[in-house]
Amino acid sequence: MDELSRAWDHHAAKWIAWARKPGHDSYWIFHRDAFLELVPEPSGRTLDLGCGEGRLSRDLTALGHDVVGVDASPTMLAAAREAAPELELYEADAAALPFEDASFGLVVAFMSLQDVENLDGAIRECARVLRPGGRLCLAIVHPINSAGTWERDDAESPFVIEGSYLATFQYAETFARDGLEMTFTSAHRPLEAFTEALAGARFLIERLREPALPAHAIQRERSARWRRFPLFLHIRALKPG
Repeated sequence: MDELSRAWDHHAAKWIAWARKPGHDSYWIFHRDAFLELVPEPSGRTLDLGCGEGRLSRDLTALGHDVVGVDASPTMLAAAREAAPELELYEADAAALPFEDASFGLVVAFMSLQDVENLDGAIRECARVLRPGGRLCLAIVHPINSAGTWERDDAESPFVIEGSYLATFQYAETFARDGLEMTFTSAHRPLEAFTEALAGARFLIERLREPALPAHAIQRERSARWRRFPLFLHIRALKPG
């Protein structure tokens, strides 16, 4: 298990509590629904890459997808199995998937690729396990988001990048809200790192979106800052036939 995977497994219990509290984070408030706009109808099996405790796997299953989940954290997978025993789940590195070539019609990587150390390898594995004509739908922390920080909490605060946007580096941020605390450990990479990984695996980008924070998602004053900068980046890419 690599350093990023160990960090997520270490904080798994806190993440499970954080992720499963309805309405607590962006997934429930707007992010899931914005992401699902990119996800095509079920066509063959769907791989949930970096499925964590399984909330998206469960939602995709409810939408008619035949879901297989994979994650590097055994603690996360145990929670996913407990919540949905019917799910087919595997412990594996994203860059070494235990599936045959062309096994899936769709790969979904929702907020997981910023948490893998071997990005190029993970994208190549997505291409390998997809059948021709299949698609990869991914969501990540927007690289502009992970590159810097806000100076203040008010809506007009400047956003400052003190280091290099173009550098790759690991970072950890701890958030506490409504009695819950979670440390997110991820890798910042510039946008080009993702698009070049996709190009190197011969994916064709169909859509690239920077979803704006909707008005109903502003539940505290400091959230209004994110009407000016994107929190997340969404990409849908095609494996040519």
